[in-house]
Amino acid sequence: MAKVIFGNHLAVVVPRRHQREVMPLKTLSRFLALLLLGLGAARGVAAGEEFKSLRVYALDGGIISAKDIGFLSDTGDYDGKPGTFADPVFVIRHPKGTLVWDTGMGDKMAEAGAKGLDDPASGAHIVVASTLVDQLKVIGLAPADVTHVAFSHFHFDHTGNANLFGSATWILNKAELAWAQTNPGPFVNMDTISAYKTAKTQMIDGDYDVFGDGSVRILKTPGHTPGHQSLEVKLKKSVVLLSGDLYHQQQSRRLRLVPLFNTGRADTLASIDRIERIANNTKARVVVQHDLRDFKSLPKAPAYLE
Repeated sequence: MAKVIFGNHLAVVVPRRHQREVMPLKTLSRFLALLLLGLGAARGVAAGEEFKSLRVYALDGGIISAKDIGFLSDTGDYDGKPGTFADPVFVIRHPKGTLVWDTGMGDKMAEAGAKGLDDPASGAHIVVASTLVDQLKVIGLAPADVTHVAFSHFHFDHTGNANLFGSATWILNKAELAWAQTNPGPFVNMDTISAYKTAKTQMIDGDYDVFGDGSVRILKTPGHTPGHQSLEVKLKKSVVLLSGDLYHQQQSRRLRLVPLFNTGRADTLASIDRIERIANNTKARVVVQHDLRDFKSLPKAPAYLE
C-alpha cells in the first residue's frame, strides 16, 4: 500500500494484487481513523478542534514611549518622567471558543517598521514590530477563528485591530459604548471599532462569564473610563487577572495612582479595591497590562500560560 500526497489531500493507492482482499472491520476502523488524522494534520487543526485545555497567550500589540508621563498621576508622582509601555493583546483559548482581549495599536502601524511613528493625539512614539495577523499565525489562528472579542476599554491603543474580528461575537459594555459614541475625548477612535455595527454583539453592564463555566470572567472596574473592565482567567493551577488600564505601571498599583484623564476618581479607587480583594482571595497573578516588565515576564508565543 502506498500513500500519495496531492496538494493538501492524502490518497491511498492499493496494489492490484491486494484489491480483492477483504479488510477486517477492526483494521478498517483503525485505517480510517489514521486517514482522518492525516487529513487533519495536512489542513491544520481548526480553531477549537480537539482543544481541551485553557490557555492564555500574550502577543505584542506595540511599544509606546513618552517623554513625560505626568498625566498618569493626578498627584504629581510622574511629573517630568519618561516612560515606556507595553501594549499587549491577549488570546484566551477555551474548549468552547477563543477570546481576544484588547487588540493593540493596529497592524497599519507596523508599516513604519523599527523606526516607529509619532502619535499627535497622545504625544507618544509608537513601534509595532509585528502585525497581529502574523502573531496569530504563530499560535495556529487566523482572525476568522476567533469566536469572541472584548475590550478593557475603548482607548485607541486597545482597539487598533478590533475590526479584524468582524466574524466574532463582540462583548460590549453598554456604558463604555454610550460614552464612546457621545463625548469620549481624543483617545477614542470609533473607526477602529466600526465592525461592531454588523457583528454579532453581546451587550453587558456588569460582570460577565464568557464561556459559562466561570473560568473566564469579565469584571466591572469603572473609573479609567465609564465602562472599564478587567479580565479574570482561572487556569488549572492559578488565577490570572488582566488589569486593563486600572494601573499603568507596577508603581501605579503600589501607590494607587489615578491618571489625570480618568473619568471617575472615586470609581477608580473603588475598582482598585475590588481587584486587589479578588487577587488576595484567589492568590491571583495580577498582570499590569502596560507594564513592560510584566509583559516580558509572560511566556512568548507560541508558549502560553495554562
